[in-house]
Formats: sequence, C-alpha cells, structure tokens
Amino acid sequence: MLTANWHAPQNCSVQDVDLPLEAMIDHRAIIHPTARIAPNVQIGPWTIIGPHVEIGEGTWVGPHVVIQGPTKIGCYNKIYQFSSIGEAPQDRKFQGEQTFLEIGDRNVIREFCTFNRGTAQDKSHTKIGNDNLFMAYVHIAHDCIVGNHTIFANNASLAGHVVVEDFAILSGFSGAFQFCRVGTHSFLAMGTMIEKDVPPFVKVSGYYAEPFGLNTVGLKRRGFSGETLVNIRRAYKTIYRKGLTLKAALAELNTMTATCPEIQVLIDFIQASTRGIVR
Repeated sequence: MLTANWHAPQNCSVQDVDLPLEAMIDHRAIIHPTARIAPNVQIGPWTIIGPHVEIGEGTWVGPHVVIQGPTKIGCYNKIYQFSSIGEAPQDRKFQGEQTFLEIGDRNVIREFCTFNRGTAQDKSHTKIGNDNLFMAYVHIAHDCIVGNHTIFANNASLAGHVVVEDFAILSGFSGAFQFCRVGTHSFLAMGTMIEKDVPPFVKVSGYYAEPFGLNTVGLKRRGFSGETLVNIRRAYKTIYRKGLTLKAALAELNTMTATCPEIQVLIDFIQASTRGIVR
C-alpha cells in the first residue's frame, strides 16, 4: 500500500492517508515505491510510474503511459494512452545529471505525447503551466517553458530551450527551432516552422515563417475590445508595413502605449529578443 505523502502544489488538497489503490489504480499498473500519488488519482492498466514521480490530486492517467522522474505533475490533469512523460532529454550533452519536468494543473495530454526533462547546461527544468491542451503526438523537448491556456495541435513540436507564452496556438505539424520564443496570443498556422521569435498577437505561416497579420479571431474570443484591436493593428502596421527599421518602429510604438497598454507587451517582447523576430 502506497502512502500519500505527496506535498500538493498551491490550490491542491492532499491528505496524508493510505490510498485505496485497488479502487483507483489498476492492479496491472507498475508503481515504483518512491512514487508519491495524491488522493483520487486514477491510473490505468499497464502504465508504469517510475521513481521520484509526484502526481497531484484528481489526475487521470490512462493505460500504457510511462512517467519517469524526477517529474512533478499537478492536479486534475488528464494523460492519455501511450504518452511518455519525464523521460531523459534527447540531447548528446546529457550525461545522466539530475534534471526535472514540472507540469501544472488541468492540462490535457493526448495520445503519444512526449515531454522530456531538462538539461544541466540550461536550468535543468522543463516547465508546463496550467490549462493547456496538447493533442496527439506533441513533442516538448528539454528545457522548454510553456505557459498557460496554450493549444498544441497534432504533431506540433518544440526543440530544446523554447518558450511559449500564454494563449499561444501552434497548429498541426508546426515547430520551433532551439531558443525561439512564441509570444502571447500568437498563432502558428499548419506546417509553420519558426527560426526566429514570434511577437505577441501575430499570426505566422510558412517554412520558414512569415507574418500574416494579427491573430484577430483569437483576440476577439479572449475579449479584446474593438478599440484595442484597432490599436494593436496600428502597431502591427508600424512594425511590418511602414518599411521602418526595428529601432524606428519601436520608437513609434512607444508613443502608442498611453492609449493602449497592450502595446507595451509587444515592445517588451521585441526588446528582449535575442534571435530577432519573424519579419
């Protein structure tokens, strides 16, 4: 009998009690003695939970899933069959160092997803936020950071060290090169490959990616006002349509922030870019 000595992330409720494993965990699953399983976790048949894995309250793990540690999974996630979570990074620099994967709450991870731990050469962590949807065959490589409320459609893939900000959408078969950033509320069309950063609110398409306007549909769905959309569109035209250098475009954007604070998000992202932006 395993004991629920797992320490819950914020807003999770866990009690130190013996779990009725026969009711919640299929007898054909293999659970390492050091795994820490919170109350109300369901684990399907033929799933393998390795050492140093923590799973938060209410999470559902389907059949034929492999979860290796050190990995920490929050509350009320759903992990579907044949996914590989927390395996060693696919990186030749990796020499067995202790590295980590951390997954937040209420994520949906569909069939055949692969999420790898970090590497010691970066911060040793791969981090996934809350309320994300990962459709089948999504790959999250070592040292990536994924925010909240993102959508990864089938076969979307991230190389190592990629950052994806909140509410970004990656369509099917899209991908990001190492060290790229995908800005908040941005949209990658089907088959898009990015080798530079995608600014917030922008829609990109192609191999290699080129800008194709704003993610207007997504912004409307998330409650952006008509006035705000007009101002963001002005900012987009300043960057992409006026033929300005990026320095000159940023100077003009700075004059717009008083009437549209969202433009400051765009400015901060561009100024922090080390790879340059899709342009």
